[in-house]
Amino acid sequence: MKRNYKILSLLLLLAFASCSFTSKTFSNPDKDKLLIQVITFVLEQGHFDPVAIDDDFSAELFDDYVKVLDPVKRYFYESDIKDFEKFKLNIDDQIKATDITFFNVTNERLLKRIEEAKEIYKEVLSKPFDYNVEESYETDYDKIGYVKNKNEMKDRWRKLLKFSTLSNYDDLYTEEKQLKEKEASYVMKTDAEIEKEARESTLKSLNILFNDYIDDKEREDYFAEYVNTIVEEFDPHTYYLAPRNKEDFDQRMSGKLEGIGARLQKRMDYIKIVELISGGPAWRSNELQVEDIILKAKQEDEEYPVDLVGMRISDAIKYIKGPKGTKVTLTIKRVDGSIEDVTITRDVVELVETYAKASVVTKGNKKFGVINLPAFYVDFKDYKNVNAAKDVKKEIERLKADGMEGLVLDLRNNGGGSLPAVVEMAGLFIEDGPIVQVRSTGEAKDVLRDRDKSITWDGPLVILVNEISASASEIMSAAMQDYKRAVIIGSKQTYGKGTVQNVVNLNNMLRNNTSGDLGALAVTTQKYYRINGGSVQLEGVKSDVEVPGRFSFINVGEKDKDNPLPWDEIDAADYTPWESYFDYSTTISKSKERMSSNGQLKLIEENAKWVKSKIDETLYSLNYNAYKAQLEQNDEESKQFDGISDYKTNLTFDSTTYEKSLFETDTTDLKEKRERWHKNLSQDVYVEEALNVLEDLKTSFPVKNMASAVKN
Repeated sequence: MKRNYKILSLLLLLAFASCSFTSKTFSNPDKDKLLIQVITFVLEQGHFDPVAIDDDFSAELFDDYVKVLDPVKRYFYESDIKDFEKFKLNIDDQIKATDITFFNVTNERLLKRIEEAKEIYKEVLSKPFDYNVEESYETDYDKIGYVKNKNEMKDRWRKLLKFSTLSNYDDLYTEEKQLKEKEASYVMKTDAEIEKEARESTLKSLNILFNDYIDDKEREDYFAEYVNTIVEEFDPHTYYLAPRNKEDFDQRMSGKLEGIGARLQKRMDYIKIVELISGGPAWRSNELQVEDIILKAKQEDEEYPVDLVGMRISDAIKYIKGPKGTKVTLTIKRVDGSIEDVTITRDVVELVETYAKASVVTKGNKKFGVINLPAFYVDFKDYKNVNAAKDVKKEIERLKADGMEGLVLDLRNNGGGSLPAVVEMAGLFIEDGPIVQVRSTGEAKDVLRDRDKSITWDGPLVILVNEISASASEIMSAAMQDYKRAVIIGSKQTYGKGTVQNVVNLNNMLRNNTSGDLGALAVTTQKYYRINGGSVQLEGVKSDVEVPGRFSFINVGEKDKDNPLPWDEIDAADYTPWESYFDYSTTISKSKERMSSNGQLKLIEENAKWVKSKIDETLYSLNYNAYKAQLEQNDEESKQFDGISDYKTNLTFDSTTYEKSLFETDTTDLKEKRERWHKNLSQDVYVEEALNVLEDLKTSFPVKNMASAVKN
């Protein structure tokens, strides 16, 4: 199914992106047909690499849209798919003729099947589940076909709901056992009572899902899904923003973050955590992780949780967000398949906590600095005062005032952001020169340069990345690598997003719009390239020192998405590598040698392999004893990796002198937040090695060049 991986942060590389359209008059009284007409025109005229809307496009769109409508295969019958297949090779012709017959037919059938499903799930949940039966449930829906008749459909729903209820049953059963262990006189509920309570919880959750979400969907919501599936055939980052979704997008772009402090994304039928906001409730709890799936949400004053599977993300967020101080219990599915409940106390996340922050660390007789940058943020209305480059420069100056002799720039999990900000930031570390090349179809490349000859930091520099470092993070890392200005430590490669998007307000395409708000289209308009001419598209930035991480064996990069644009290269820009005072090659060799024998990294790698093996397990037993035994086995196996969280370095991290001066008058718990961050840094093997590399670079620094290096 086409679900674009909207790079962790929704701050896109929008600046400098442009679409050039020839004039065209749109005049269709039918809003749906008008939208198709405008969308296809924008894609054909503005997309960097538009695909041909032909029979091959039609066949792929058919398969993808059917999956969008029924990813779990719980609505459509085999006969429905056969009925739909008569459209498989002519959807392209319908699009060109602004004909929406295919949508109308599938939508009408879906609504009919949804009404039937309501009766089925209520009937299934009216009878007890037998957890002694030996049967299983397949969670990889590509491995199962569509059902042939109503009996098969009822059985599919029975297994789906039994699987969904199994975790409720286990939670209740475990709770009863614990109560009995605490108080011998406690009379435990019977198995039948526990089974009934678990089933009733699932029933209430499904009722809410259908009554409050599915029944609330209007035709325009379904049509927006159809349009989005069409545009996602072009590439993973081109997507349609319906009017209601555009409002949510604008709110996220403004940086208003509240609730649990996590950025969420819809993947298939699931709500997935794609970023934890530094300083937020979820981040502070240390119980949620990127890539966790949120299955259910329960409010503190409610008895039963609400099932979020299949829910529109804007509706799911309503159950997850809430007033400051209230609690929400989330049922989480980890990447290894384990399911557990996590309770988070909601809070308001100050925007400042998503900004750059710095720490001082003493190693031996040397002082180094660490700057964490969650995103290349910018306020386009107030660029001079609010942008990542400006803040990083300030932190560097504060670290220099405290005697910093080497800098670690942490771009792990940084999903990107502003193109002007990354160009300006790269200029902090070189005298001047090109930073990135940008190309549009049929146009000469544009070389974006640092034109400021001043250098904020010319000492040793290490950049930390991982598989989720994307977009602007890749521009920064690639530029510093090409200039031989920094040592890149991290994953085998970064995310691999080498494209630039422009958000087009579709209403601006019409001279006299009487059809209402058409929404917007985020369309890929450009690709960017390293100054050496190569693209980061698909290949990302390869680390100088490769180290394993939790995503090492998980498909999270651009190359693993549907319809990515290909890798290519253009002519290199005219640039001169940094006249280094440091012995980079020897330093990198020494780091690789240390990493190859590092026990903590070996443990992290083994854990990553184990997690991947659990992801690959898609068949689950519906026999409670077998299910429980598997959970216990997973818990037992996971204990071998306890050392990962127990790891401690001999390093002590502290705030800069400037930041300490803020603690006395601060009312935002800044000191507590920094202490938490410093503790995490002291347990971070990657930061530890980055500091080792800085020490090696510093040691290789010739004394005769000292005066020149510290002139700034």
